[in-house]
Order: sequence, then structure tokens, then C-alpha cells
Amino acid sequence: MRISPSRQGGVPDGLSTGGRPAPAPSGRAQEDPSSRGDPRAPESKWFWATLTLSSASIVALVFAIWELLENHLFREVDYTTLHYLYITRGVASSLLLASWAAWYVMRQRRRSEEELRRSREHYRRLLEASPGAVALYDSSLRVIEWNATAERLYGFSKAEVIGQPIPTVPAERQAELEMFLRQVGAGEPILDIETERRDTHGARFEVQLSLLPFREGPDRNDFLEVTSDIRERVRLRHALLEIEKLASMGKMAAGTAHHLNTPLAAMLLRVQMMREREDQGSCLSDLGQLESGILFCQQFVRRLLEFSRRPGAQKQPEEAARILESIVSFLAPSVQARGARVSLDLKKANGARVFADRNLLEALFSILLSNSLDAIAHGGAIDIRCLQPSENRIEFQISDDGCGIAPSDLAHVFEPFFTTKGSGKGTGLGLAIARNILLEHGGSIGLESPPGRGTTVSIELPLWRPFPTPENAGRP
Repeated sequence: MRISPSRQGGVPDGLSTGGRPAPAPSGRAQEDPSSRGDPRAPESKWFWATLTLSSASIVALVFAIWELLENHLFREVDYTTLHYLYITRGVASSLLLASWAAWYVMRQRRRSEEELRRSREHYRRLLEASPGAVALYDSSLRVIEWNATAERLYGFSKAEVIGQPIPTVPAERQAELEMFLRQVGAGEPILDIETERRDTHGARFEVQLSLLPFREGPDRNDFLEVTSDIRERVRLRHALLEIEKLASMGKMAAGTAHHLNTPLAAMLLRVQMMREREDQGSCLSDLGQLESGILFCQQFVRRLLEFSRRPGAQKQPEEAARILESIVSFLAPSVQARGARVSLDLKKANGARVFADRNLLEALFSILLSNSLDAIAHGGAIDIRCLQPSENRIEFQISDDGCGIAPSDLAHVFEPFFTTKGSGKGTGLGLAIARNILLEHGGSIGLESPPGRGTTVSIELPLWRPFPTPENAGRP
């Protein structure tokens, strides 16, 4: 079973994120009619067919009436008069036909203009009523369209931003936006990605962003950005992370005490030996051992404090393999307490980096490793390895030989508060939080648990690639 963000080759006209209707700003056509069947073609054919038939009918009627008049009123006229009558009939028919055609065409034009006006007003109302902040800009980031929700969310009026570079992207997020634009230009829309924007006062806040291609003609590519305020959701997510961390720290308390007890006992013994040999002046070796033990305890406590505190969320290129190694080291007391064997094979990572929030990746790996530790028996094994399934993605697999997951429970493991652990042994939030972290980073998570053969968790993340700069643009 794999959970991943929806990936589409394109987005149907009139749809935005989550299948919601997306208004067409300023009544612009989103697609060149020549690229697919023009829905107006049958209407155009019917228009010309109607005009031709009606014109032919008028000409036939005029000639018929004129023939009747000639037969009843102009039977005895001479050839010259008859010739002028024919000319008069032709001129009258032409004038009548021209007047009819002009009236018919003008009527159809007024009807089309009225339909176009109503369509523009309809889509304008949809645009203004959209719950998401909609911004349309070109490849140079100059704003073309800006709806009322964007005005309320960011504080910039439409008159302030139209024709200007989009003012809501913080300087720290410019590289991220360039990466998104390049991805959208390659035909892959950005859907429901968490990022940051700024308002008119410069205050930064979290938003959920979808970026879609908006093509008008074959030579013009614009970008449709839809954002929504998720500050409250982020606050609740951080609260859930803190709950999960507290639960993890509680479970690690016994292992931590055992892990620190050994160096502390050794330090106490060294101090007693130094006191006994105080007059002999041979304490240098004991002092070195004492310093080493104290440094070990200090580093372990520092890692514990770094794990428990809540740093500010910020995405940047990170080596996921190193973060995973640090979490394995941090969980060493719990591993030793269970007599478990942990094998690491991260050679294929080869320094690969992902664009991610380090704090969230630490929480992700901590959740998955803690679940594996809970699942194995005393003396069990956990295998961790790295793969590269494609050029642009990296995969980590965490396998254990524990009790596994029942097939009936596999469909529910990512639901909040669902747990297969005993009472008081789990919050049921771990995998739900892990899945959300991966989805927010454009990744995916999968679970395999054959009966009696443990569980394998596979996670994928998109690799970060540096942007070419003038200094290295010409390098291979």
C-alpha cells in the first residue's frame, strides 16, 4: 500500500486543486482552440447555413413578386422600359439582400457580445468568490490577475500588483519558486505544497500552494498560483509533533538511564581511585578517562535536548542519510535496551540532498524507527538501506523482523489515533504525522507486511538539484 500526492500530466480546464472550479481570469481562453476541436465550429457552420438559405429565400421571393408585377402591370411596355425594370429588380434585390445580411450579422454579433459579457461576468464572480487566493503571472513573475481573496490574505490591492513583480514571495523562497516554475514548465503541476508567503507588512506565514500552467496561445505560458492560509493547521501539526516527541521521550527514558548509568559509574570509580592515589601524582590516565566519560554524557544529553526542542520550520537542502544516521545514534539507548541489531546500508545516498525541513525529517525517521523497535522482540533486527529508484528521487527502506501488521489493519494504519499497540503504548498519531510530512515534501510512503515476516516501510523523497549559475553554467 502506497500513499503519495496526486500527480497528473495536466489539469483539466476549469479545475483547480482538489477538483474545485478555477475561474478563467479576465475571460481569457485557457487553451488554443486549434489544439483540440473548436466547440464553436458547429455554431459557425449553422450560422452560415442559415444566412445562405435565408438570403436565397429572399432573392427567390423578390424575383417571384417582381415577375407577378410585370405580368399584371407591365405587359405592354417596350424593350427599353423592360430593360430598366430588370436593372431595378437587380438593384432592389441587392439592397434588400444586403440589408437583411447586415441586420442578421449584427444581431448575431450583439448576441455573441452579450453572451461573452455574461461569461466574463460569470467567471469574474467565480474568481472573486474563490476561497483560495488566486494570482496569475507570466514567466517574468509580473502579475496579470489578482482576486479579492488575495487582497484580503496579503493586504495588497489589485491596483498595486497588476503589471508589477509578485510581491508576496519572500527572498528566501525565490529559489524554491524558480524550482516550482521549472517543474510546471516541464508539464508537472505543483499541487498542495506547503510553503511561505508574506503580506503587505512583511510578516511571513505558512500557505498551501498549488501552481498550474495557464497557456494562452502556443507562444505564451503563464502560471496560475492558488494559495490558502494554513497557519492554524501548522500550529496544530506542531502540537501533534510535540505530543509524539513526548511519547517517544517517555519510552526512551529507561534506555537513557541505562545508557548513562555505565559511563557515570565508571566516572565515579575513577574519582574514587584518584582520591586514593591523590599523593602519588599518577592521575593523568584517570583524568583522561573521566573527561572522555563526561564528554560522552554531555553529547548524549545535548542530542536529547536538540530532539526535544522546537526549532523554526524552514526548508533547505539537507542530506537525508546523515539525518537518518543521527536519529539511529540518538535511539541507541532504546536499541541496546532491547538487545536489537541495527544494520545501515546508506552507500547509495552518496551525499544526495533533499529540499526539506530538518526538524520534520528528524521527526519522520524517529517515528518510523520507534515503530520498528516497538514491533521487534528482544534481540530482533532492523535493516535500513537506501535506494535510488529514479534519477530524481531517493528511497529509504526500514525493515524489521517483528510481529508485522494484520492485513485487516493495513488500510487503517495512516488514520489518526489508530494504533495496533496495547493500551498506553501508543498515541496512534505517528504514521499519520509521517504521511503528512512526506506529502508536504512531495514524497510518498508505502507499507509491506507479509504475514509472519515483519514489516517494511518505504519512503521516497524528491532529490534537490542546484540551479545553474553563471559561474558553473558552462561546466559539465
